[in-house]
Amino acid sequence: MKALTKETQAAITPQKALELLKEGNERFLKSSQANRDLLGQVADTTTGQFPFATVLHCIDSRVSAELIFDQGVGDVFSIRIAGNFVNEDILGSMEFASKLAGTKLVLVLGHTSCGAVKGACDHAKMGNLTKLIEKLTPAVDAVSEPKDQNLRNSQNIDFVNEVAVTNVKLTIDRIRKESEILNEMEQNGEIIIAGGMYDVSNGKVTFL
Repeated sequence: MKALTKETQAAITPQKALELLKEGNERFLKSSQANRDLLGQVADTTTGQFPFATVLHCIDSRVSAELIFDQGVGDVFSIRIAGNFVNEDILGSMEFASKLAGTKLVLVLGHTSCGAVKGACDHAKMGNLTKLIEKLTPAVDAVSEPKDQNLRNSQNIDFVNEVAVTNVKLTIDRIRKESEILNEMEQNGEIIIAGGMYDVSNGKVTFL
């Protein structure tokens, strides 16, 4: 399988980009990954790259976009940070990927049993991690149930996972609100901004 070219990238619609990730995850779940010559793709992309999607996801070692979506060299821009939230730098990276490099999809991907989300649920404090976790607090506060404070912590995995889903949704809202470029591109049908959740227990991505 050859790496994407400018022409093949241009032919991919935003909806097709989303379908390509869905199809890739299905192959991953069936252990039927596409036959790729990765070193050949390295050679193909020596003079340029033409990814079709940008994926914001966690640093969690179990959640690699290239693996779980069965993609090769030059297929996706991969942005990774604990808790998959956005800030000015990440938004700038997304704007570069979409406006200048031509990707058709921005996917915010959360995952179950997220350590950063667990830390936010517990209001953990430790060095620089404290500031990072604070960025996930709005998602914790936005989940109304359970009201019992004794159940609003990392020991309640259902609560943790609901916060993770909420964090994905709030992150998408922030992208649209804080990036005029990405919001306009979505309004013009040039890109799709979507969300998903990866289940670390079975490898499946559920798109929101």
